[in-house]
Amino acid sequence: QVQLVESGGGLVQPGGSLRLSCAASGSIFSIYAMGWYRQAPGKQRELVALIASGGNTNYADSVKGRFTISRDNAKKMVFLQMNSLKPEDTAVYYCILVMRGNVYWGQGTQVTVSS
Repeated sequence: QVQLVESGGGLVQPGGSLRLSCAASGSIFSIYAMGWYRQAPGKQRELVALIASGGNTNYADSVKGRFTISRDNAKKMVFLQMNSLKPEDTAVYYCILVMRGNVYWGQGTQVTVSS
């Protein structure tokens, strides 16, 4: 079993920054990807960023140049640095871990961008 715990969400003004963290625990093998999804009210869940075990990254077009995903393999953690936040970034952000064809989800952390 795999557990994911997110932290770092909150309320921030437009143009501000937040850093999300996610800690993984449980039966985790060496090759896995981690990432972040988000779901805004009334919208479908969408992929924000993904980082492979080797460090390759993918971003949604809407966050390219503003968000940066990184990971610490030794600590089994993934991070999302979010800069130049916009009101449309408001959503619940979910951490994911992809391993051996299975996708594990965290419970989510709320990010609200508002003045």
